[in-house]
Amino acid sequence: MPVTDVTKDLDAMTMTVTAELDAGAERVWEMWSDPRQLECWWGPPSHPATFVDHALVAGGRAAYYMTSPEGQKYHGWWRFEEVDPPTMLRFEDGFADEEGKPAKGMPTTIATVTIAESDGTTTMSIQSRYASREGMEQVLEMGMEQGITEAVGQIDGILAG
Repeated sequence: MPVTDVTKDLDAMTMTVTAELDAGAERVWEMWSDPRQLECWWGPPSHPATFVDHALVAGGRAAYYMTSPEGQKYHGWWRFEEVDPPTMLRFEDGFADEEGKPAKGMPTTIATVTIAESDGTTTMSIQSRYASREGMEQVLEMGMEQGITEAVGQIDGILAG
């Protein structure tokens, strides 16, 4: 499994997932920039993702849903704030209703992805910064840590294929 560390800091309201990947930075960037590749790993194995919109440019948006084994759909959205291929992207991430509109009463996060290549391998970190401790605790209770760890854990298989 490529995940090497998960660090939660409730005081700073951050969770950072770090992975070591056996690929160059450009290849890892493709895992974010191509929505069909993103679908292969963004949801945990039990809840695969489907991206219905994906404009990876500053000011662009993405819309997706994850499907449970029972067929229930969980919608989400991203608003890209900064895009610097192949080393960094920052986006606001939130839950959505069935029409893709931000879900009321649900927390959002600012996700910062950094991609750094060294000697043919790449370290990717995803830091999620929450607006409140309560929001962070809410998504942790929903299983966010396990879900993102399982999701990122699928990347090695995709890179090998």
